[in-house]
Amino acid sequence: MGWVPRIPEIKEAIGLTNTELGLVFIGSTLGAVTGAQLAGRLIHTFATRRVISCAIVVMPLGLVGMGLAQNFAELFIALFIMGLGYAGLDISSNTVAVEVEKLLDRKWMVSFHGCWSVGAFATTVLGGSIAHAVEPRENLVGVGLVSLLLFIPFSRFLLPKELDNHKGDSADTEAKIPLFSKATTPLWWMGFGMLGGMIAEGSASDWGALLLKDSMGIGKGLNAAAFASFSLAMIISRFSGDWALEKFGAARTVKIGGYGGAILWGSAIAIAVPLSQSHPLPAFIIINLGFAAAGLGIGPMFPAFVLAASRLPGIAPGVAIARVGVTGIAGYFIGPTITGYLADLFSLPVAMFYPVALLAMAGFFSRVIKV
Repeated sequence: MGWVPRIPEIKEAIGLTNTELGLVFIGSTLGAVTGAQLAGRLIHTFATRRVISCAIVVMPLGLVGMGLAQNFAELFIALFIMGLGYAGLDISSNTVAVEVEKLLDRKWMVSFHGCWSVGAFATTVLGGSIAHAVEPRENLVGVGLVSLLLFIPFSRFLLPKELDNHKGDSADTEAKIPLFSKATTPLWWMGFGMLGGMIAEGSASDWGALLLKDSMGIGKGLNAAAFASFSLAMIISRFSGDWALEKFGAARTVKIGGYGGAILWGSAIAIAVPLSQSHPLPAFIIINLGFAAAGLGIGPMFPAFVLAASRLPGIAPGVAIARVGVTGIAGYFIGPTITGYLADLFSLPVAMFYPVALLAMAGFFSRVIKV
């Protein structure tokens, strides 16, 4: 998330159109699909600790490369590396979270995702606050190096292999599963549900600042407010998400978040963008409330679908999470590509109703969640 508030500057520096910026996001999509596909098998073979240790080195290298990129090709390659590391880290971390819940016999999954949202919020606010003083290159290289250095002491606290039940084959779970079968069909529906939520999240992060800057005339630094509002709302929903899943059930929580978030987010865009021409302050408040509503709705979605996948009988949790995750994470990265194409074809405000609709779709697929 370190590059989110700097996207408008990077786009201008390299000279990309909205469509070209959308196309460059395909690099991260390809990296994420590759990383997610590899992660499930690697976790089952080597356990989560080794996979996390490799992924945490790869992802910051991609972030550094994004800061140093001078053209489309270099940015594409850097995004591929970042996506590769991100997916490997995401799948392995979620697999660890499943195991921790079993060991402690307590719900922690959504709160773990809340910690991710804290990091996303912190880097977004940092990038926005220093935008006038620090160039994107120094910003991204610095975040990449700091995250790599911080991992070294924290790696001591990763789940030890003697407590990790994901390594090696077992009698009741399969590491290699068919692409299509009766047993794996639920994974596809869960993946589509996660896809909707992740496309909405990816578009909020990658296009929020540009929406405020290009369509509402909000200046550098302050245009990061939309994603900051989105991230802060996700933090709130995720740290309260375990309680919500316990009280209302995962399916109902995702359903309300999908439909409610889509309605409020879409309404805010429809009202705030034209209003910004005559009343910029009310429009600024409304658009941030809309992004916050989306963040509240999306917050519990990824963890809920991950938990549902991990509890399917007969399939290794890491493999099931990877199968669902490859669809969802691909959506996180490819969604902004489609948004960029639609932005050039119509306009960015119109294009943003694509992720709004996908958020509603995630609410629809809540029906496949059985935990």
